[in-house]
Amino acid sequence: MTHPIPQGTRDILPDEMRELRRIEADLRSLFESRGYGEVSTPTIEYEEVLALGDQRLIDSAYRVVDRSGEMLALRADMTIPIARLAADRLGDQSLPYRLYYAGDGFRAVRPQRGQQREFRQVGVELIGAEAPGGTAEIVELLVAALDAVGLNRAVVGLGDADLFRQLLEELGVEGAARDRILDRLAAHDLVAIEAEAGDLAGLGDAERELIVRLSSLRGDDDVLEQAHRIGGTALERATSRLAETYTKLAEAGIADRVQLDFGLLRDLGYYTGAILEVYDPAVGQIIGGGGRYDGLMARFGKQLPAAGFALYLERVHIAQAEEERLGREGGAR
Repeated sequence: MTHPIPQGTRDILPDEMRELRRIEADLRSLFESRGYGEVSTPTIEYEEVLALGDQRLIDSAYRVVDRSGEMLALRADMTIPIARLAADRLGDQSLPYRLYYAGDGFRAVRPQRGQQREFRQVGVELIGAEAPGGTAEIVELLVAALDAVGLNRAVVGLGDADLFRQLLEELGVEGAARDRILDRLAAHDLVAIEAEAGDLAGLGDAERELIVRLSSLRGDDDVLEQAHRIGGTALERATSRLAETYTKLAEAGIADRVQLDFGLLRDLGYYTGAILEVYDPAVGQIIGGGGRYDGLMARFGKQLPAAGFALYLERVHIAQAEEERLGREGGAR
């Protein structure tokens, strides 16, 4: 007889545990070498504090009421608790704050969609560094992290979190229609994007075509010129910011590891400006993500620019194993 565990969770046996710890140790060593210090936050926090970061995360969080009647929540994200920590505890330290972490997150998601209810993230936060320099530092460190764990083919997608929010505002789309389109963009569902833009937002053919075209516009710096030719205030603003960051990445010699992606949109509401997603060709899942969150610190009483990224440890492990397998098969031919 076997005893079930909740869907979206898993047991880890010794061999895999050693491999996961090795990946984590390699990342910790890299972050320490770059001047980042490790921090840790509680697994449970007051719901009202976490809600300052993103109410939608609270909606997907596991919540409990303690004996005194206080509403608590298991952390569903690492960035929001670290923003709280930085605002409350690091006031007398010089900027920027360079922090890293390794911790577990929990979300009440539907496991049949391939999401985990319990997951481990390893990542960094750079707080107090403006764009584009701070963004470039984060992307460069992300590429170095991927190389440190053997994912030399992994690519970083670079987009702009504000593009579609501002574009839909220009088109007069608001309320439920706006939220539905943004949700479909975050899910990379191009078919649904076009349907939502027509059925809910009532946009004409030209506007729907623009949204679909932008959502699939990706590549190297050539796409910047394509976007510039399309025009419009929101697109010009996003193109200018992406161009500044891309120039910094080219100067650092890592532009070939970055794919500009005008259709990129993260599902967390605190992102502003540059956003990131990480892909490895050996697997079909996003293995990490991040971006700028220049307004988040102010919600905790300290106005500071910030950016960061997180890698999903289990997905990195899968990608690493698959890359190693492909390498062995290639060498055997």
